[in-house]
Amino acid sequence: MGKKKYKKQLLNSLKALGKSEHRILKSMTNLMLQKELKKNKITFKDGDTFSFKDDIFDYSEDKNIRKLAKLRRQMLKTMNNLVLKNKFKDEEIKFLS
Repeated sequence: MGKKKYKKQLLNSLKALGKSEHRILKSMTNLMLQKELKKNKITFKDGDTFSFKDDIFDYSEDKNIRKLAKLRRQMLKTMNNLVLKNKFKDEEIKFLS
């Protein structure tokens, strides 16, 4: 495999990891909204926003959410290592922002 094809495949892998990471974050957020926020009778109206830090998932009562959070952190670390070790330029990885 040529160097350009290898790099292109690596970028495709990063794109796939990025999409998966986003799905995991969305899933964890939905799980918390459906279970823990409902349990604590926290409600939102149309147009309300909800902001939080990533570590909120580490303190969840739900062990599945905690496991997904751990997986997501590992994915982000792996993605970062791939970017650093392969010296990708900003324009090559703009899809990750």
